[in-house]
Amino acid sequence: MEINEAITKAKSNDQKAFNFLLDTHWDYVYGFQLKRLENENDAEDITIQTFSKAFDKIKSFNEDYTFKTWLITISKNLHIDLLRKEKSTFLKQEPLQSKKEAYKVPDDSPTIEDKLITEQNLAKLLRDIKRLKPHYQEVIQLRYFQEFSYKQMATELNEPMNNIKVKLLRAKKLLAEIIKS
Repeated sequence: MEINEAITKAKSNDQKAFNFLLDTHWDYVYGFQLKRLENENDAEDITIQTFSKAFDKIKSFNEDYTFKTWLITISKNLHIDLLRKEKSTFLKQEPLQSKKEAYKVPDDSPTIEDKLITEQNLAKLLRDIKRLKPHYQEVIQLRYFQEFSYKQMATELNEPMNNIKVKLLRAKKLLAEIIKS
């Protein structure tokens, strides 16, 4: 399959075309982010977000440009957004002026009410996850509850890593739809 043919098919929601585009460009986008971030997990997360956003907006892709450049632009913008978010969080933290202020630091540990709300939210999330098909439940469980890397997930499920990435991407989208409804 050619890139242009895959893009045309992807615009018609052809899953094989999406897989082809992901397989073809994953290493390039991941390598780009890995050089910038020097952190494998962050690079993987931004790469997944890049493909998610690209596939959501594939119908707006202009064939006058190269697909690889479009992906890198999306990836770069996601990285900039992440940096802005981190910078704003960092700027909100003000240094303590004296030792007396150090003793006035509020206790941010969760209250009993906070713990109860967290437990209720977790219970609702688990109910929503159970509404997914079993293979989607499994990848969510491995990635977010057992904190497996993509490589560990691929080994555990005996599937290629790109399949795991696509499956996790789909699971997250389906879960988001369930949560919204």
